[in-house]
Amino acid sequence: MGKLTLGIGEAGTINKPGEIIETLALGSCVAIILMDPKTHCVGMVHCALPDSKLNREKAEKLPGYFVDTGIPYVLKLMKNLVAPNTLGKIIVKLAGGACVADKNKVFNIGKRNILTTKKLLWKYRLGAIAEDVGGSHSRSVVVEVDSGRVILKSPGLQDKEL
Repeated sequence: MGKLTLGIGEAGTINKPGEIIETLALGSCVAIILMDPKTHCVGMVHCALPDSKLNREKAEKLPGYFVDTGIPYVLKLMKNLVAPNTLGKIIVKLAGGACVADKNKVFNIGKRNILTTKKLLWKYRLGAIAEDVGGSHSRSVVVEVDSGRVILKSPGLQDKEL
C-alpha cells in the first residue's frame, strides 16, 4: 500500500488500489480534496494562504501554497495522472481553515482561505459536498483511494469521516 504525505503548499494525486494520500496538522491552512469516482483519481492540495499576489515567486515554485494557484495546479495534476479527457464528475471535500494562532481574529487567514476556495471552486463549476472547516482545532486528513473515504483526525477529538 502506497502513501503520499503532503506538507504545506504541496499538492499530489493518487489512483492506484490501496493507496492513501494525507496531510497533517491543518490549522488555518485548507485541504482541498478532489475525487473522481470514475477513474479513482484523488487529488489534494494543502494551501496556506488565499492569494498568490502576496508572493508571485513562491507561487511559481510552490503553486499549492496559495488557494488561487493551488486549485488549478491540482486539477492539472489529476488530468496528467489519468488518460486525457477521462475525468468524470469531480467530488470536492474541504477541511481546515481554523483560527488557531490568531486568537483576536486580526488576520482571519482560515476564514479567508475558505472563502477564496469556495469562490474559485465555483468558477470551475465545482462545489464541496462535505466540509469540516473553521473552528479552533487543527485537523489531519487521510483519503483512501479504494473507498473514497476521507478521515479527519484532531488532537483530543474522535476521528470523523467527512
